[in-house]
Amino acid sequence: MQRKRYPIEFKQQLVQEAQDAGNASQVARRHGIDAKMLYRWIRDSKHADWKNTPAEAKAVTSYTPSPGEFRELETENDQLKKLLGEKDLEIEPNWCYVFFRGVRQLF
Repeated sequence: MQRKRYPIEFKQQLVQEAQDAGNASQVARRHGIDAKMLYRWIRDSKHADWKNTPAEAKAVTSYTPSPGEFRELETENDQLKKLLGEKDLEIEPNWCYVFFRGVRQLF
């Protein structure tokens, strides 16, 4: 059995009709097509809007900090690294004690 192909105008008409009616299943039944196919056309039409959007509208700008802000961020990052290292040193001896105490209990 061969696949039936529908013209783009027909698809657009049914998508618009389904959006206006608010019930895609009913529109699909009325036109004798599978509801899943109409739902796929609706989903694809939403993506088509993104494809037709101009590139300038899709452009995402990135934030570049000024040299002063960059220095502040580096300083804060260094402070956080130092705090994290100190916390690791505080936690490590406790883990060694717990580990060796558990090993001692095994023997």
